[in-house]
Amino acid sequence: MFKMNEIRELVRLIDETSVTELNVEAAGTKLVIKKELGVAAPVAVQSAAVQAPAVVQAAPAPAAPAAAAPAEPAKAEEKGKVAPEEDPTLHKIVSPMVGTFYAAPAPGAEPYVRVGSKVNEKTVVCIVEAMKLMNEIEADVRGEIAAVLVENGQLVEYGQPLFLVKPE
Repeated sequence: MFKMNEIRELVRLIDETSVTELNVEAAGTKLVIKKELGVAAPVAVQSAAVQAPAVVQAAPAPAAPAAAAPAEPAKAEEKGKVAPEEDPTLHKIVSPMVGTFYAAPAPGAEPYVRVGSKVNEKTVVCIVEAMKLMNEIEADVRGEIAAVLVENGQLVEYGQPLFLVKPE
């Protein structure tokens, strides 16, 4: 049987390469991972005892996040704490996949980072849930969080900016 961390690592590796499909069999369990539209998603995990293959197709993400995006800069300007997304001096932390953005490790917990938080290359800034897998997103740059561009629980697209960081 595959462990969850092994599956996460395989999904991450597929997401970072040009490979579009991976089939792995081990100890009577078969794992199939297919990448569609630049997103790696586990498609089927099947035990040797299962006769018919179970295949789940990943549905394209709804267009709702794009429609919601224009309202967010207005909220950010009202707070006066968020730097403009067009500022070339700021580093964008983008979503590596389509999924649901979570600012904290659990409901009711403190967010990983806030505006003004200091981060380094390995600092976890959020979670993006894709296909029931919780993917920790790291800052990939040293600096200070200048803006949080998405709301907790919001659907995010591949490549969508999540945070702006003022690099050190």
